Amino acid sequence: MERVISRYLSPKIEHSGRAIYEATEETSDKMNETMPLLTPIKIGNKTAANRIAINAMECCDAETNGNPSETAFRRYDRLSRGNAGVIIVEALSVVDENRGRLHQLTALPQNQKGLADLVAAMRKANPKPLILWQLTHSGELSSPEFSERVCVKPFPGYEGRLLAEEEADEILERFVFAAKMASDCGADGVDFKLCHGYLGSQLVRPFNDRKWKYGGSWANRTRFAYEFYERVSKEVKNKDFILGSKISAWEGLPGGMGSAGPDTPIIDLTEVLDLVKGLEARGAKYVVQSAGNPSLTLALTQPDKKIPDYSYLHFWFQKEFRKVMKSETVLIGSAYSLFRDGKNSFRGVKREESSVEYWGNKNIRDGVCDMVALGRQSLADPLLPAKLEEGRRNEIKWCTGCDNCIEFLIRQVPVGCSTHEREYTRELKEIRRQQGVLAESEKHT
Repeated sequence: MERVISRYLSPKIEHSGRAIYEATEETSDKMNETMPLLTPIKIGNKTAANRIAINAMECCDAETNGNPSETAFRRYDRLSRGNAGVIIVEALSVVDENRGRLHQLTALPQNQKGLADLVAAMRKANPKPLILWQLTHSGELSSPEFSERVCVKPFPGYEGRLLAEEEADEILERFVFAAKMASDCGADGVDFKLCHGYLGSQLVRPFNDRKWKYGGSWANRTRFAYEFYERVSKEVKNKDFILGSKISAWEGLPGGMGSAGPDTPIIDLTEVLDLVKGLEARGAKYVVQSAGNPSLTLALTQPDKKIPDYSYLHFWFQKEFRKVMKSETVLIGSAYSLFRDGKNSFRGVKREESSVEYWGNKNIRDGVCDMVALGRQSLADPLLPAKLEEGRRNEIKWCTGCDNCIEFLIRQVPVGCSTHEREYTRELKEIRRQQGVLAESEKHT
């Protein structure tokens, strides 16, 4: 992996009326050795100022036409001021008729101005973070309450209308259009979603043994993803535009991604690792490692603080991904939020060797991953990267792993941190007063 000059932070300055943190270049072997999280890294032809990425977090706060709302603008303003190296804008649906969220951002022609304004606002708040759009289609995870559920092959409990080949072809066109619009709106790149049970996963997973253009053989199951990469590489005029994907290494269910076959949950990463290499060959400059399917295996995607050990499994997935990847392709690892500042429920470890900082720095130093993505922690404190750079660790608001943010998502209402933001504390109390406490059987997205 190519190493570049470290960046230190100068005193806080004002930029367009907002506080940001200005980096000055200074060669520092000590910084590289002790805090690799805060060193820059090249992604394609661009440079991320540090090794912290913000995971795509669906927050159910779009307007009814799919445009970013005032709440969304506020959320991304804070994330921008937080100075993460990369910010992945949450799952933008490329269609309106098949959505998993009632108030979901969409990447349709009607949204171009709103999304361009969002990117411009983020740049105004802080020009440094690389901005990527995660593009998605919900497929079998579309909610029949307000959209149509469709599928590539009926999955137990999530049966929907079977997609015809011509419909899948049209959906591919929508993905390509959304990627070109991202470039036109000023985004640095896109994340073609291949994780968490959404359409990209549904097509690739072994369960899709249906005999059709996009199923059955491995060549057919990867056709959709590969054609997207090939089309975008050819049709987007900006040759610095960054392509990549978030990938579930193992969905943790029979026939899921990373399984040995269509009827077994046994882990076999052969196909997933081949997918990673296939995407690289078609222009992928980064991969975000993930796992699970939040609608079915939530704790695998977002480890539960009561039984946090799945976080370690993510480390192994990262290591296996890194083994087959080109040195210049950036691997972004997930499942770090539960480590917090070392005050957590992991057993058999020293507190000072069980934090986000410790594992992020160690895994980067050891070549397990190149960057660390934060999801739930980014809701708890969007300013975490800047606070680390300024040495203000004692001011960081740590995610408690309460997963109340997940409850907001399940209930299809705007998502925020009820632990650290009073607005969401009040909202959660009111929701529970009106609708009751969420049952264990309902705890899936």
